[in-house]
Amino acid sequence: MTEKGKAKVKIGNRYVGDRESVYVVAEIGINHNGSLDITKKMIKGAKSAECNAVKFQKRTPEICVPKDQWEIDRDTPWGRMTYIEYRHRIEFSFDDYKEIDAYCKELGIDWFASCWDEESVDFIEQFNPVVYKSASSSLTNHNLLKKKKATGKPLIMSTGMSSMDEIKSAINEIGTENLLVAHSTSTYPCKLEELNLNMIKTLKEMYPHIPIGYSGHEVGLSPSWAAIALGATFIERHITLDRAMWGTDQAASVEISGFHRLVRNIRDIEKSLGDGVKKVYESELGPLKKLRRIK
Repeated sequence: MTEKGKAKVKIGNRYVGDRESVYVVAEIGINHNGSLDITKKMIKGAKSAECNAVKFQKRTPEICVPKDQWEIDRDTPWGRMTYIEYRHRIEFSFDDYKEIDAYCKELGIDWFASCWDEESVDFIEQFNPVVYKSASSSLTNHNLLKKKKATGKPLIMSTGMSSMDEIKSAINEIGTENLLVAHSTSTYPCKLEELNLNMIKTLKEMYPHIPIGYSGHEVGLSPSWAAIALGATFIERHITLDRAMWGTDQAASVEISGFHRLVRNIRDIEKSLGDGVKKVYESELGPLKKLRRIK
């Protein structure tokens, strides 16, 4: 839909965009630390908080990890190992995703993934996701963007670590159909002064026919609520069972109790924003009769 103020894209069985309920994504990412048990607890927590979807990250390690980093040793939850071994250990198998897919369907929550390479798109496509995500780091990988668009599924494109020219170039390459764009700053966690939430308004003005959202990596919830007030039509925050858990993304994540607050207040903000058309409400008629003085 291209009419100004009515940018919408259908994800699954609902529309995401202007004048629609905000689509809330709990990004599991790699916070699962390779554990299906932890994953299911996060999915269940996201559902209990009334999130609309959970999101994963999918990589083919040999493609995504530079070869000069393969043999670098690092500490992991499974002990000290090479980086390439760790990257394999953190990736879920086909059977794992089959279990995740069944569990999400059982609970009635969408799931999808940001695929970091073209082989990963083919892998995730086996599960017929409702949408694909493009990580900020992939914004200049036009072939990967086109691969995702070629599936016919909607695409959410994050814009962290990118210039305005790079954003324009990516959109010019893949077109605007079935596209959603998320403002983001790719620092984990991100300083408040670098969130630049007014970019949400800038993107909405530049692309009135594209649903604009927010992918946040800050500590706390206030900026995410501000993003909704500024017009974000969808929002993504990392979810965790415990911010003190092992992992690079945990500190910028939101625990399940926080997601309950996040979603509850988003719904309150939606109700309070209204349609911008001034009216006299029925509830005002009593005070109007009692208090209004006409000279």
